[in-house]
Amino acid sequence: MRLVFAGTPAVAVPSLRALAAGPHEIAAVVTRSDAPLGRKRVLTPSPVAQAADELGIPTIKADRLDADVTERIAELAPDLGVIVAYGGLVREPLLSTPAHGWINLHFSLLPRWRGAAPVQRALIAGDTVTGASVFQLVAALDAGDVFAEERYEVPPGATTADVLDALADIGSPVLARVVDGIADGTAVATAQRGEPTLAPKLTLDDGALDFTQDAETLLHRIAGVTPEPGAHTTLDGARFKVLRAAPSEAPPLTPGRVAASGKDVIVGTGTAPLRLETVQPAGKGAMAAGDWFRGLRTDEPVLGA
Repeated sequence: MRLVFAGTPAVAVPSLRALAAGPHEIAAVVTRSDAPLGRKRVLTPSPVAQAADELGIPTIKADRLDADVTERIAELAPDLGVIVAYGGLVREPLLSTPAHGWINLHFSLLPRWRGAAPVQRALIAGDTVTGASVFQLVAALDAGDVFAEERYEVPPGATTADVLDALADIGSPVLARVVDGIADGTAVATAQRGEPTLAPKLTLDDGALDFTQDAETLLHRIAGVTPEPGAHTTLDGARFKVLRAAPSEAPPLTPGRVAASGKDVIVGTGTAPLRLETVQPAGKGAMAAGDWFRGLRTDEPVLGA
């Protein structure tokens, strides 16, 4: 078959490489425009654009799948469109342009967590099992029939970055098999079953930590918002990031109060304390919590103050 692939971040690259290694022709890759990165704001191609260049596949760089992009894709006469984390919606008439429409690799077990941030929302909610689903794209958000899925047990302490990397790897061969099945006519999709939950894109506020909440809830939030938008609170009125934390068996502390417990640095919550492992004070880089704590001028810092 003749394919068009749409994707942007690094988590879409394993799928592009899996399809490029298969029997099908990728006529073009659609990806978002080069973005300014780093302190010098150097315009940098997306990870998918870089992979496409290595593979010798033409790219269409666009931040919206508008009429111009639709026309350019139509000229390629694709049999199937494949989308993995492109960062934009496929609407009509583009939705119906390929002969077999579009399929999407989505990082959840649909219909749970339809939307832009499925892994983030799953971890914030404390889900211990998630997965990857390949489904037929339709006009309604992530509501199409599912061709295949792969379950994944979330390891303790895993962050969004960890889980996305894992799902990108386990999802790519599933996607490739579905494409093969569509090509030979053996692929079968079934309607989604169960009550949908939504996974809207995270905002900065989603990363705010409330230490009056219980320790488990806080750990789930830290995992879900790492690396973006990041778990944050305040210290002496300035932003303070918590990059990694873990459960602690230390005696309870007042919510937000930070103290030493043996070699550990702990912070109080609404239940048991948490052990702070990696933090980032305002204006500084990431550092071990112990190094940060030893450099303080006060013995009783309070986060959230």
